[in-house]
Amino acid sequence: MAFVPILGALRRAGGVLGNNLLSNGFPSASHAWARAASSHAENTNKFLREALTVLDYPEKLQKLLLAAEREVAVELVMQMDNGEVEVFNAYRVQHNNARGPYKGGLRYHPHVDIDDVRSLASLMTWKTAVMDIPFGGAKGGITVDPKKLSERELEKLTRKLVTAIKEVIGTYEDIPAPDMNTDGKVMAWFFDEYSKYKGFSPGVVTGKPVHLHGSLGREAATGRGTVFAIRELLKASGMGHVKDHTYVIQGFGNVGAWAGEILHEMGGKVIATSDVTGAILNQAGIDIKALRLHMASGNTLVSFPGAEPVPSQDILNTPCDVLIPAAIGGVITEANANQLQCRVVIEAANGPTTPEGDKILRDRGIVVLPDILTNGGGVTVSFFEWVQNLQNFKWEEDDVNRKLDRKMTEAFAGVWECHKEKNVPLRTAAFIIALQRVTRAEVHRGFD
Repeated sequence: MAFVPILGALRRAGGVLGNNLLSNGFPSASHAWARAASSHAENTNKFLREALTVLDYPEKLQKLLLAAEREVAVELVMQMDNGEVEVFNAYRVQHNNARGPYKGGLRYHPHVDIDDVRSLASLMTWKTAVMDIPFGGAKGGITVDPKKLSERELEKLTRKLVTAIKEVIGTYEDIPAPDMNTDGKVMAWFFDEYSKYKGFSPGVVTGKPVHLHGSLGREAATGRGTVFAIRELLKASGMGHVKDHTYVIQGFGNVGAWAGEILHEMGGKVIATSDVTGAILNQAGIDIKALRLHMASGNTLVSFPGAEPVPSQDILNTPCDVLIPAAIGGVITEANANQLQCRVVIEAANGPTTPEGDKILRDRGIVVLPDILTNGGGVTVSFFEWVQNLQNFKWEEDDVNRKLDRKMTEAFAGVWECHKEKNVPLRTAAFIIALQRVTRAEVHRGFD
């Protein structure tokens, strides 16, 4: 992109940077979380700045692209089943909508804070851009341990969140989706409550149950997309086929379980996996379908008879060809990156590798496929669901999976081409493509 049009983007910097907080009826955030970006958010920005340096963008434009357009904090006051009153902090960060409506999940977790949400909102902007789907980036969450709530309390809390943020979300404004500890049921409550205020609006959220305007293939989409990304990386790197390698999956939730099952179906050997209860290992390969049936019956992962329990802290260091962190962020760090015994890291989780850990992996020659590409299958099929809602027409599951395969393959091809052409790591290449697409949209839309 020419340098002169990029400079034109600077005219917007004052408006964006000066409008981070919503003032029309929402609590001011200054007392609650006015602090410099750090931790997760700063890690994201460090990776972005690498790409910005390659692109040679001026400093003011960098600030524009890194800043969120709106950050909302609300307090949800709720009477619990026992009659006590509790107050829950909730957040929604809308990072950028130059390429389309804000898009990003809602997570319910005791460690949710504004820094975490801010980072994930930024990642969504770049993820939707690298996948080339017409959305921007957002993220939200409630600081709560959902395991301590009854189902009635969980529903009540979700409906209160909708009431609190309903004016800044919408089918063409900001479209939430499931994330950590939220699922189709939560999205159904969200859709129902929003529709009470705004009329029938199935497109206001994605990840809904299939029987309630959801999409076939959505539940498995992130895990399936991860496998498509692995397949393409192995092919491009001359490493052969999925069936030729061993895999370790750290995190056997929705993404890890689906990725493991599809890898297993394709002949890949998953030798170890873990969740919050512990880790298991079988060098001959774990029967993933049997493990999922075992857990669906109410049993724990570590009690699975087809593998041996191992210490959870050893899972990342297990020798394998492909390591798939599919749980939480920040698990590969300066402290443990030297201990990994794999050839490839596939980031199915959001932000699993810190910048310091990433540098060590690069120095060791371990290839890292970044999260904004690897787990882009989820938001891609969310886009498909949104389109189906707008059309009032449901696609067949084979159609969804085929379109997902094409989008993942095309996205990987673009990143790989940039990686080879500019001689930069895959992560930097992915951010370069995303930044160029967002900047192009900003410039072409104008700023007055």
